[in-house]
Amino acid sequence: MRILIADDELLARVRLASLLAELGAPWQLAGQAADGEQVLVACEGGDIDLVLMDIRMPGTHGLAAAQRLTTLPRPPAVIFTTAYDQHALAAFEADAVDYLLKPIRKDRLLRALQKAQAAALATAAAGAEAAGEALTACQRGQLQRIPLSQVIYLQADSKYVRVRHDSGEALIEESLVSIEERFPGRFLRVHRSTLVAPARLAGLHKTDDGMVLQLLGLDERLPVSRRHLPEVRQRLKSGA
Repeated sequence: MRILIADDELLARVRLASLLAELGAPWQLAGQAADGEQVLVACEGGDIDLVLMDIRMPGTHGLAAAQRLTTLPRPPAVIFTTAYDQHALAAFEADAVDYLLKPIRKDRLLRALQKAQAAALATAAAGAEAAGEALTACQRGQLQRIPLSQVIYLQADSKYVRVRHDSGEALIEESLVSIEERFPGRFLRVHRSTLVAPARLAGLHKTDDGMVLQLLGLDERLPVSRRHLPEVRQRLKSGA
């Protein structure tokens, strides 16, 4: 995330910049501002993801600047930093992601940054899926959009779902049941832990451990449960 530090006190800016440097990727210092007007100018281009902003600044204070940021085409998230806790309610009413009291500890800053990143990814994922049928995964802090047309199969893997697609694989935090409900008819359940794109069905093979499914373009084979075997056979006969 590209982060702008906004504080009228130089030492406070230096302190935050140092903490960001210690935390490292994916947190990137993109600039500094000494008042609200400088914040607005810095964010006009849309390349700032998050502002760490002091509330009490000369001229346009932090709360007013945050309200004006919401009118931008791509407004950044805001985390307020202040030495005064009486502004907490007003900060959250301004839709701030979090509220940090000075002196700011590194562990507390990290939690706030992770909270902002999670909110940003959720918003971006909703936008991507609204624009077309797709799944979204977070890979090393970056959002990856996977069109349903490229999905070969999905398999439950601990608390994640592994998505095997034309360009590789990714992990998502959505359940198989939720995916079935959001995209009815797009995937065929072949096992309690596996969904397959019907167009990728290639054949069934009997092994000592039971029936396995062959998929177009893949060497690996997936187990088919007895419960779902009749429907798999029917799909293969009908050409999926």
